[in-house]
Amino acid sequence: MPNKTNVSRRGFMKTAAVAAAVPMFVNSNAFGANDRITMGAIGLGGRGTGDMRGFLGHKNVQVVAVCDVVGSHCDRAKKLVDDKYKSKDCKKYVDFRGITNRDDIETVMIGTPDHWHAGISIEAMKNGKDVFSEKPETLTVRQGREMEKIARRYGRVFSGGSQRVWGDYNWFHKMVRGGAIGEVQEAWVNVWGPSGPCLLPPVKTPDDVNWDLWLGPAPKRPYHPSLVRGGFRPYRDYSGGGMTDWGCHTFGGAMFCLNLHMTGPTSITPPDGKDVKLLTFEFANGVKIYHGGNKGGRMAYKGTEGEIPGPKGTRQQAPPNIHIPNYKGSGGLLGDFLHCVRTREKPFRDIEPAHRAATLCHLGNIAYWLKRPLKWDPDKEEIIGDKEASRWLDREAREPYGLW
Repeated sequence: MPNKTNVSRRGFMKTAAVAAAVPMFVNSNAFGANDRITMGAIGLGGRGTGDMRGFLGHKNVQVVAVCDVVGSHCDRAKKLVDDKYKSKDCKKYVDFRGITNRDDIETVMIGTPDHWHAGISIEAMKNGKDVFSEKPETLTVRQGREMEKIARRYGRVFSGGSQRVWGDYNWFHKMVRGGAIGEVQEAWVNVWGPSGPCLLPPVKTPDDVNWDLWLGPAPKRPYHPSLVRGGFRPYRDYSGGGMTDWGCHTFGGAMFCLNLHMTGPTSITPPDGKDVKLLTFEFANGVKIYHGGNKGGRMAYKGTEGEIPGPKGTRQQAPPNIHIPNYKGSGGLLGDFLHCVRTREKPFRDIEPAHRAATLCHLGNIAYWLKRPLKWDPDKEEIIGDKEASRWLDREAREPYGLW
């Protein structure tokens, strides 16, 4: 049975959500800062299990339930939790709604395949849960904006899972924002390319896999074991490929580095085999970010006074001693989320910058798929003058698995 402090915290947030006036900054003492935050973990393949292990390492978290449509994944996760707490209290579910409908669960961790991130996030937030979701947070542009609206309407804390945006790339951020290479006009990001159609042969579905629920909003197709073992990313129905997988990390890092993380490009031009060698995102201020073309490493920048990394791809120079707001609390990206659950602040990878980074990646994929330039209005979030391309901003969900 939940203690009175937890009930008070949930009750306060639900009442405020109904009133549509939840403050994003609330003193942590109002929530009983010494009690544990209850969590349910959904999607427990390799990456999801890694995230859950990370949360289990935080003393102020109590994982109380796990969920996966693959029975062996769920059993393994329950054992990890039970071994951690030396009990058998962790509940397991096949259907994620078993977790999102529980009143005693305050936070949800989502490590499912990409095509489920938005639907589960929205269902969780509508049910009063704060959400930590793996990247890419969305499968489409429209999903991201809907997630942002729901997060604000229900006063929820949402954190995306792009730990590399700060953890791996903060040297670049300090160099660029500190003026080490002057005014920057160009950046290069090395990640893999877009996803494509799934033509895997049919395989008999194992007894411990709920295949219909794994597919969820995606089109109906036969089971294949690689899809439930992390091999879904090359396929458009479930993911945007390397463009969104590592792109949310690295394009997201470049956008943050250049202070463009709360907006988007105005044009997206795919390579044409002639004048345009690389997919090019151009922003209203004239800055261009290219997909590929970097000589080693994940990203590079060129400014009026030099470029980074140097010609040999090294990062030997100490960055300027400047502070750039990043994680709150302690314990990296996960600790940032937990801190914000208590304080009601916006986390480092709040839904807005997470959505903006994913949007840039989605637009790059659309330009690749259609093999033509796009004009984008980053304020209205509309493709200008191209109805066919605009249809890719969202996907029709298979019933009954639309956004809740």
